[in-house]
Amino acid sequence: MAKAKETVSRTLVVALVLSIVFSVVVSTAAVMLKPAQIKNQNLDIKTNILSAAGMLPDSPTAEEIEETFAQFQVRLVNLKTGEFVEPSYVGVQDPMKYDMYKAASNPELSTDIPASEDKAGIKRRPDVAKIYTLSENGELKRVVLPIHGYGLWSTLYGFISLEGNLNTIEGLGFYAHAETPGLGGEVDNPRWKQQWTGKELYNEDKTEPQIQLVKGGVSANTPNKQHKVDALSGATLTSRGVQQLVNYWMGDRGFAPFLKKLRQGEV
Repeated sequence: MAKAKETVSRTLVVALVLSIVFSVVVSTAAVMLKPAQIKNQNLDIKTNILSAAGMLPDSPTAEEIEETFAQFQVRLVNLKTGEFVEPSYVGVQDPMKYDMYKAASNPELSTDIPASEDKAGIKRRPDVAKIYTLSENGELKRVVLPIHGYGLWSTLYGFISLEGNLNTIEGLGFYAHAETPGLGGEVDNPRWKQQWTGKELYNEDKTEPQIQLVKGGVSANTPNKQHKVDALSGATLTSRGVQQLVNYWMGDRGFAPFLKKLRQGEV
């Protein structure tokens, strides 16, 4: 009987020791791998920014991505005022380290959106957004803006790139979502994304975003086709979500005040 109790005790001790050892190993590995994980995450974001801007080299190396992305200036924008703010405004030194999606969950750094105005289905909007501009010889060439909103099953996170006139779309792409493969998941299809290139965001006086995703497709005879893109076949709710999130972020509650000031040279 005593031997049985001793065997059970030894088994428990061995199990406890092994649990502690494995916990230490896993924790150590996580700490050691974290810098590499952060580096890879940053590289992935830069890749998606370049892709939206049509600047991603074919089969790029990490060095090529970093070199191409270095042409951009990373800035922070106060969405309430439409003006640039310093990184210290949100408690960071490097604007690349600011996480606008984390800020959206902090009531002190974000704004609650009334349901009647929440066309993108995001509930809270960060007060400060991180944007990317590229200029040549003092002339603005392109601006890449982060966008996100709810589709059918998930929140889609992506970027939209605008030409220097701040109206013509260079490209759009989503880097994270969980929409249905073959249906809403076709937001990843290069042929569908290519349709966005050259489309115009705003009406003539550049006050209201006009993007529409058209069920049945856009033809040469479609009225106002410069604002329209083919809806995703069999994915009505995802298509509606994309339309609404683009128009939300390009509207008064999103980047419109900033784009207006940038267009007029006020920032």
